[in-house]
Amino acid sequence: MSVLLQIIGDWGHALAAMLFAALGIFLLRRRDSAAEIRSLAAALLLTSGWALYISFGSVAKPLSGLGENIRNAGWLLVMFVLLRRAWAGRQGPKGGVVAVYVAVAGLILLQTFTDLSWRQFALSGDVQDALIATTLVLRMMTAIGSLLLLHQLYSVCPVEDRGGMGLLLGALAAMWGYDFALYLIGYVAPQRADALFALRGLLMAVVASVIAIGLRKDLSGRVQVSRTLTMQSVSVFAIGLYVVLIMAVAVLIEMIAGPYARLVEIGAVFFAAVSALVLLPSPRLQAFWHIQVAKHFFQHRYDYRMEWMRFGETIGRPGEASAPLGQRVAKAVADITQSPAAILLLRDEGGGLNFETQWNWPDDGADIAAIPTDMVLRLEQGHIIDLGSVDKRAAPSQWLAQDRHVWAVAPLIHYGRLIGAIALARPPVDRRVDWEDFDMLRAAGRQAASHISEAQGQQALADAQRFDEFNRRFAFILHDVKNLVSQLSLLTHNAERHADNPDFRADMILTLKESVGRMNDMLARLSQHNKAAAQEPRAIGLQPLLARVAQTRARQHAVRVEGDAPAVMADPARVEQIIMHLVQNAIDASPPDRPVVIRLGREDGMAMVEVIDQGRGMSPEFVRRDLFKPFASNKAGGFGLGAFEARALAQSMGGRVMVESKPGLGSRFTLFLPLASASVLPAQGEQAA
Repeated sequence: MSVLLQIIGDWGHALAAMLFAALGIFLLRRRDSAAEIRSLAAALLLTSGWALYISFGSVAKPLSGLGENIRNAGWLLVMFVLLRRAWAGRQGPKGGVVAVYVAVAGLILLQTFTDLSWRQFALSGDVQDALIATTLVLRMMTAIGSLLLLHQLYSVCPVEDRGGMGLLLGALAAMWGYDFALYLIGYVAPQRADALFALRGLLMAVVASVIAIGLRKDLSGRVQVSRTLTMQSVSVFAIGLYVVLIMAVAVLIEMIAGPYARLVEIGAVFFAAVSALVLLPSPRLQAFWHIQVAKHFFQHRYDYRMEWMRFGETIGRPGEASAPLGQRVAKAVADITQSPAAILLLRDEGGGLNFETQWNWPDDGADIAAIPTDMVLRLEQGHIIDLGSVDKRAAPSQWLAQDRHVWAVAPLIHYGRLIGAIALARPPVDRRVDWEDFDMLRAAGRQAASHISEAQGQQALADAQRFDEFNRRFAFILHDVKNLVSQLSLLTHNAERHADNPDFRADMILTLKESVGRMNDMLARLSQHNKAAAQEPRAIGLQPLLARVAQTRARQHAVRVEGDAPAVMADPARVEQIIMHLVQNAIDASPPDRPVVIRLGREDGMAMVEVIDQGRGMSPEFVRRDLFKPFASNKAGGFGLGAFEARALAQSMGGRVMVESKPGLGSRFTLFLPLASASVLPAQGEQAA
């Protein structure tokens, strides 16, 4: 059993030395010249040196008692400095307390002389025993005097400062209280003191941890321990206990297992190593550890300063290699609650919230993410939806009912307007969303909404600038048209005088050919953007119009019209322009041997015109992000206005344009138009017209 006690004593004191040294170095790095901080750092380092000396030997070493005396003197100096600050500006008798400090200091000096005497001089057995007993009595008296001074310091300390100093003074009280009990048992029953000497190292490690917690109170605003240091200190303490436990188990196996000790030890060490490799990197264990430290060591779960700095750094990360803004926003909000994934949903034209992008979402179902209307109304009011308190099976959203990863939904509100939401995945350690989460997510949501709104405004400005550039192109074209008109006017004027001249006629023919070629080139550039004069919607039949479009494009590519549909209320010119856009896009995407199909039908109380091709198709991302945006095209040299204009024209007539596409399989554009009522249906002859 003595071997086990030796191991516990050595490793316990080594752990305590490491913790005290870390705290002392941390205080010195603050470069604070205050006497309280300097004296506290010195006491911590002296205690670290004493514990380190004990860990390499034992209490039987010649200088162990001297190291303990120096440790006690360091802490008494800290107490005296704090006492002087507490006395500042106060009146009253102080000589008695100073006398106690002088008495305890005298006891420490007397202990030092006694320790050196019985260790350095050859004395008889009876004299040596008497000196040892005297030393034990002196140490008990020192511990009692130190405890009295602790009580005096706490009683004179201002009430507002006690919260910051309470843990520090309590830790010192535990240290000297343990010393008193240790030396009392050593005086009365020396044979039972070995275990207490061995366990003192572990106690001092606990004392160091308590002092670290007390330092965050800043000693009334002067010393503050960060969460990072607290996490590291507690982690080091836990690792130290783990090592001590492994060593103790090894010693017990050596004592109990007999001839199979080596085999059992190897198995135990292997099991411990594998367990550490499996458990320590686990995100769930790390999250649980963070939660427990924050819960028991700090008043609030979040370090708001660090969270805000990390949030800003994640969103504002520059560079071409950084993720898109939407993914950065999703990650920044998810990091706050330690969620492993997140989805960004943005408001669409219909007022709903639909999938925009995702960060690290665990399956492929994120692209169907949508928030139902009733939840959108709650989000508009600033509420954060805790999916743990909602019956997801009864949710009107298919996505919410099926996706088990969704934990909470936080709104993104900018100047009172909901622009989107963040859906967060469940953290590794599942828990309910509490008031701190609500406050953090609301603040982070407003900041994220500000970034997204700014990006959307910049995109709108860029589109407006591109429209302006496009208008300048029209101005250049009109300038060319003016030049052509001038040239043709001059040709007409000269033809009246020189029509009989063969050379003039030849030159006229060349000029006309050149002008026609230039005009055809401009028409080709302008035709798909030249809107016909808008008319009031009227009842029209679709079959004749589609047949005319198919006949017009038949010289270019095979176009087939199928099906039938009732009359619709629409502007014929706009409908023809929409169909021309869609058919031309289908022709451009189709191989020569695959016809384009125009199919008529009826669905959901509306007439339906499908334009189907078997071309190269489009990716879901292009369809979702770029297809209906101006100037976005996947064709070389395309302006990217065809689909944009087609949808705008359809919406102006109360219709809509939908698209289905898969890469390599083709696309299906569907135009929906409102049906004409029976009272306004045209006659057969009008339909044919």
